[in-house]
Amino acid sequence: MTDHATPQPVGQSGKDLRISLRISLENQPITIVGAPFPLAAREIERQGFSAVYLSGAALSAGLLGIPDIGLIPFEELERQTFQLAQNVCIPVIVDADTGYGDAAAVEKNIYRLEAAGAAAIQIEDQVLERRCGHLNGKQVIPESEMAEKIHAACEGRQSESTVIIARTDVRGVTSMKDCLSRIEAYHNAGADWIFPEALQSQEEFSAAGVLLKELHSTGLANMTEFGRGPLLSREALGTLGFAAVLYPVTLLRLAMKAIEVGLEVLGDEGSQETLLDLMQTREELYELLDYDPAQENNKNP
Repeated sequence: MTDHATPQPVGQSGKDLRISLRISLENQPITIVGAPFPLAAREIERQGFSAVYLSGAALSAGLLGIPDIGLIPFEELERQTFQLAQNVCIPVIVDADTGYGDAAAVEKNIYRLEAAGAAAIQIEDQVLERRCGHLNGKQVIPESEMAEKIHAACEGRQSESTVIIARTDVRGVTSMKDCLSRIEAYHNAGADWIFPEALQSQEEFSAAGVLLKELHSTGLANMTEFGRGPLLSREALGTLGFAAVLYPVTLLRLAMKAIEVGLEVLGDEGSQETLLDLMQTREELYELLDYDPAQENNKNP
């Protein structure tokens, strides 16, 4: 079941897409799916989802072949933001890791990602030498320093409709008590959405959700697979107080498993014939690309 987002016309302005992201929250919770590449983003849009997510983990592994430990150059993130935004007419939410520097750098980088087409930008409170949110060995910056970054992010955006998402990784470093403290502090610092990462039980999601409701803040729940927390349904998370549910690496994991199986079959059987029913056809690909070979032929008689 998808969110049945109303398709936006081609050429829709970035401002209108940012507004549509806020409006879509009226039908909570919304589903946000990570796109490992632009073609996947088109399919996410075609299926009726409200927004597409540019995941740091998927970008690191899928495009660059590196682990999610803060190695993505900012220019590459900016380039991929532009590519996704050019390929879909739904809002693009961008994982900007730590914001790539101090508060001054965050202000500048928010401006650049917004200009590239981001409707929402996420920054986190890890140190610059960051790690995947579900790994051990993370470190976080002081709460006050992250609050400064959030304030800088809000100052850097050119449109008040651009959504600033503050992620806290403190639960995996210290305690749930500290996580709740940071949720409130980041809300007070001006973050539009709050993303408590790596919560470890339904009870912890519930505690975070209760606070988010009290603050009248928008909560984002991460349902990444094989992580620290339970995989809760969208409906359950909505009941617990979360307005948006994120599936950042689901499509990449599905695609890579299909590639693994396909290569095994090709190696064992020496043919891809038994895999044809599992493949996207040429016609389906062209439809997704909005490409008609017949029209191309008519241009070159």
